[in-house]
Amino acid sequence: MSADILFEKINDWGVITLNRPDQLNALSFDMVKRMRAQLIEWERSPAVKAALIKGAGERAFCAGADIRRLHDDGKIDPVGTSEFFREEYRLNALIHHFVKPYVAIIDGIVMGGGVGLSAHGDFRIAGDRTLFAMPETGIGLFPDVGGGHFLPRLHDGLGLYYALTGARAKAADCMAAGVATHYAPTVQIPVLLRELTGLDFGSNPHADIEAVLDGYAEDPGESHVNEIRPALARLFTGHAGFDDFYATLKADGHDVAADMLRIFARMSPTSLKLTYEQMRRGSTLDFDEAMKMEFRIVRRVMEGHDFFEGVRAAIIDKDKNPRWSPATVEGVSDADIAAYFEPIKDELTLP
Repeated sequence: MSADILFEKINDWGVITLNRPDQLNALSFDMVKRMRAQLIEWERSPAVKAALIKGAGERAFCAGADIRRLHDDGKIDPVGTSEFFREEYRLNALIHHFVKPYVAIIDGIVMGGGVGLSAHGDFRIAGDRTLFAMPETGIGLFPDVGGGHFLPRLHDGLGLYYALTGARAKAADCMAAGVATHYAPTVQIPVLLRELTGLDFGSNPHADIEAVLDGYAEDPGESHVNEIRPALARLFTGHAGFDDFYATLKADGHDVAADMLRIFARMSPTSLKLTYEQMRRGSTLDFDEAMKMEFRIVRRVMEGHDFFEGVRAAIIDKDKNPRWSPATVEGVSDADIAAYFEPIKDELTLP
């Protein structure tokens, strides 16, 4: 049986392959722990000048964590199950602070935990198969793995848009939003990989890598998100809080606003308000503080209702009819949301 995660030393590179193609390269606790340990070793090694991560198979870079496993374990031991998130967030922080170039080939599904393995690195190469999303509000969760730092820093309210709606972005949208740094056609990516891993690094490895990537970069085509970008900038920015934002949507009358309201009607009301506040607070936090905030939130989510109900409806029973509690955004108070951000006894410590 092959390992779920593979590590190779190719010339001056440390190369990681997420190797669960039949499970869309979903992350297990063991994969997270092993990857963090390996990156620490490579960061210290003078024989490694850069790191690269990719996914096995043709469908996914990484579709996130094993949500069904977290659901099942979390119902029995929410505090113990939260240790997966502790280790995952420590890995996300390591990637953010990694002192050597870090390249992610995101040519496939990249969702949830897969965003955490790619968004915080230096280079993110989208291909024709790229499909990015942070769909957590639809399962009673929130866009974690550093989403509270990464997403608020996208321009024109796009981060809040992706965070609240779970909207999917192909390569052109990823480039337009800043989710990806480069686009290369899928057929060119194997050649690109060979050139990257064969690089003879000079005094500036980041510049050497960028020069290769720029040589393969092409136009990904028209971006849907750019077509609605003016409306998103108007609707998703400049609000005092969630209630003001929601009232603006309801009063707007524009097709985009109506689409947003239809999408929100399917989402966990608690997750919507929680995610809005996560994005608001995260916009002013440094990366490590954002990760500590997210660990506080996830500990409380795992002790709540909507995550387990959302996974039941989407993955277990597949009836697509979650019974959220509270059932409306009006039923979720500001005090309810504020409690998710309060300190906990066993805070996340970094590094």
